[in-house]
Amino acid sequence: MATNLNSPSDPPRTSVPEGAAKPTPRVLRRVVTASFVGNFVEWFDYAVYGYLATVIATVFFPESEPATALLATFAVFAISFIIRPIGGLVWGHFGDKIGRRAALSLSILIMSASTFCIGLIPGFDQIGYFAPVLLLLVRIVQGFSAAGEYAGASAFLAEYAPDRKRGLFTSVVPASTAAGLLFGSLVAAALTGLLSTEQLNSWGWRLPFLFAAPMGLIGRYIRLKLEDTPKFQEMERGMKTNAPLSILFSHHRRAMLIAFGVTCLNAVGFYLILSYMPTYLSEVLNVGRTASFVASSIALTCYILFIFGMGALSDRYGRKRVLIAASIFFAVFTVPLFSALGAVGLVGMVLIQIVLCAFLTMNDGTLPTFLSEIFPTQVRYSGFAFSFNTANALFGGTAPFVATLLIEVTGSKLAPAWYLVAAALVAMGSMLMARETSRQPLPDA
Repeated sequence: MATNLNSPSDPPRTSVPEGAAKPTPRVLRRVVTASFVGNFVEWFDYAVYGYLATVIATVFFPESEPATALLATFAVFAISFIIRPIGGLVWGHFGDKIGRRAALSLSILIMSASTFCIGLIPGFDQIGYFAPVLLLLVRIVQGFSAAGEYAGASAFLAEYAPDRKRGLFTSVVPASTAAGLLFGSLVAAALTGLLSTEQLNSWGWRLPFLFAAPMGLIGRYIRLKLEDTPKFQEMERGMKTNAPLSILFSHHRRAMLIAFGVTCLNAVGFYLILSYMPTYLSEVLNVGRTASFVASSIALTCYILFIFGMGALSDRYGRKRVLIAASIFFAVFTVPLFSALGAVGLVGMVLIQIVLCAFLTMNDGTLPTFLSEIFPTQVRYSGFAFSFNTANALFGGTAPFVATLLIEVTGSKLAPAWYLVAAALVAMGSMLMARETSRQPLPDA
């Protein structure tokens, strides 16, 4: 029986009967492939915006101080996250009531279409202030779509995975997210290195956005070839609910608070280390654009390699130990590592980013399975999606903007590091209130 993280008055939770059919290795491989490809597509779409932020600033905003245009670009990036808690509720309700597969298949279609539209928007020189307005509207649609992806893919994998390998299986989700970021970084680096500034600002930046359409169709096709999870099918045959959100907010408030607090480190760390870092290196530390992209790409590759090991580590030693260890490492070492970034060469920068990525994988490789385990089947998608997306709306999407603003206000290049330390302390406090959830069947209500 899974440990109950909710109030003592919550309904008892049980597991799927032992006689239920287990997925074959072939089905598991297809589930992993579908989750990886779909999440990869969505986060490549989302990552390209961050990596081309300085170019987008010149295309969509009037000529002004570079810092002001960059702040405006990151403000649009952050505002698109406001819709994510609402999207989390919508997709979560849809996924818990209709099915995980249906929600995931639709979300990837919306994300790809909206990303494709960004590549078609005229710049400020053509349509004036309509350009940033259209950009903002499309980014909001992107945020709504992304709200259903991470949680849905994690729940999908967790409900298919064997109990003792759930951490390893769900680590595919952050791995595919990082792979999307890596591909976005490589595309941005190639465009920056091969094209002149005029070509990049004129048409080159549009290419990765236009590429989203065929990638999205491929991801949707793969997902539609799968059945829904055994857990969801079992719930449909038994005690399917018509009001998952009502149950979530009535009986699982404690679990949502813990999930929100733990996700704060993921939100700030993910966007500062994996998305904002190239901009930080080039704009704040005056590192060449190509060098900053190369350094971040190498670090991202290591992140992908580390993430599976951390997921397996959480299967062996437990979610709580690994998540608390990640918080401690960030709290102790982030500021010294950021301080050293400005005093080392390219190799040193790469090594520092690899260390930061290793800390982050301890959190990110464990978080998807932990959040899947603290909610029962009937509210797993909605509980995960709402908690995860609320934390990312408040602290993830705003992280590049807050980091840039803190540097401007304080004049300190270490301001982003202290922000990351604060997030680590919040996550550690939340995990101290949680109980161990590993090595047990996923709970049902």
